[in-house]
Amino acid sequence: MLILIPVESEAGNQAKITTLAEMKKWALVDFDEGEAKAISFHDDRTESGAEWIDFVILENRFENAMDFMNEGMMCLARREEETIEEILSAFKFKELDEIGF
Repeated sequence: MLILIPVESEAGNQAKITTLAEMKKWALVDFDEGEAKAISFHDDRTESGAEWIDFVILENRFENAMDFMNEGMMCLARREEETIEEILSAFKFKELDEIGF
């Protein structure tokens, strides 16, 4: 499955999540069998070449998630996690909050 996360840098699994307004890159994580198989970084989320992205994880539940929902992505928000590594661990154990309207 593919997970999209707005981040402030290309620091691998130590890249920190940020708001959509302050985002520098999109991290696209290929997550399978409870671990990240690959992480790629993109200036624009449409550059990834992925035809389907399963989840987007946002910095907080007040971010504008409608565009992602309209594209069929499940939208989640972090609680206290900051890095991609921490976020993926929380994702694995279902410790992220669902964003819904």
